[in-house]
Amino acid sequence: MKKLLEIALGIVTSIGGFLDVGAIATAAEAGSAFGFHLIWAIILGTICVICLVEMSGRLAAVSQHTLADAVRERFGFNFYILPLVAEIIVDFLILGAEIGGVCIALQLVTGISFQWWALPVAFAIWLLLWKGTFGLIENGISVLGLVTLVFVVATFKLHPALPDVAEGLLPIVPQQDTTHYLFIAVAILGALISPYLFYFYSSGAVEDKWDAGYLGVNRAVAGLGMGFGSIVSLGVLIVAAQVLQPRGIQVDSYEQAALMLTQPFGYWGFILFAASLGIACFGAALEVTLDTAYITAQAFGWNWGENLHPREAARFSFVYTVFVFLASLLMVVGIDPLQLTLFSMALTAVILPIAILPFLVLMNDRQYVGEHRNGWLSNSVVIFTIALSFVLAIVAIPLEILGG
Repeated sequence: MKKLLEIALGIVTSIGGFLDVGAIATAAEAGSAFGFHLIWAIILGTICVICLVEMSGRLAAVSQHTLADAVRERFGFNFYILPLVAEIIVDFLILGAEIGGVCIALQLVTGISFQWWALPVAFAIWLLLWKGTFGLIENGISVLGLVTLVFVVATFKLHPALPDVAEGLLPIVPQQDTTHYLFIAVAILGALISPYLFYFYSSGAVEDKWDAGYLGVNRAVAGLGMGFGSIVSLGVLIVAAQVLQPRGIQVDSYEQAALMLTQPFGYWGFILFAASLGIACFGAALEVTLDTAYITAQAFGWNWGENLHPREAARFSFVYTVFVFLASLLMVVGIDPLQLTLFSMALTAVILPIAILPFLVLMNDRQYVGEHRNGWLSNSVVIFTIALSFVLAIVAIPLEILGG
């Protein structure tokens, strides 16, 4: 019964925590610009991330190593320094975008410019990390993210034509605006297959003291949780395609995206969008901040853990303190949150190869996973994802330069 409750809570947490600023922004822009034609990218990204998250949880449960810990130990610090620096840079930009998402939500509700909200939001994130526990952040805050299911409800209220939706299951590149289409596809995959998810998930498994007895829980949470979370992303895309595209509105700002729920819900749709954006981004900002502190502390062998008192993990606490306030300055200086989000997702695609390559070695190493090594199917998924990540890394920045 205890395991069933943990599975149920883990799935609920994943639904609330899966959707972040990248998923909202890329899905909204995809739907408003190309209708249902980028559904395939969300599904492909979801399949890849389910497999990789399951592997990172399995690694943590069996070996008692976080992913960052195992990479450093297995490949050496000199190898790990490259993915570490790359992940910190990307986390910094993503955190700035997540803080920006919260600030935009507050701007939508209050009319006060998002720049004024940056430091108060950063302080709220820091205070919760300083005073809270991993359980509070993992479950309490993420459960609030269930408000994002409003996009799924809106999808049913709008009654999209199923044959039209089904057309989006196959990647068909349009003859017009091809560069933009490909860039958004890359950004969607970058948003969904985000390395911070693997690092954070494995660190959380160690914080929660998982062992081999939790492998079933891990599979259920990774598969069902990430799968249901992806449905919310699909809801964002479909609602944008149904509401914004027919009006010729392409999402160039979050203010435009906020209009997508007004057709099915009227004025309350505007409020629900702001709540969904704000809560989803706040939860993701907590995870990204923690992820940076986790991987930095694990790289240098420091004490780490959100469940530890700040005095017991002083350097770990110092990292997230400095990191969150520096990232908030990206909003203070007025960088556009949506543009920062799309750039961050493209940059995430660039660093994917160095983040995913170690999976192929670690998940086949008896020293770490013993009899729970990958089978041929899991290895095939990893190899496919590595190949996909190399393609994304090559094309991401050129597509952005060419007009994405």
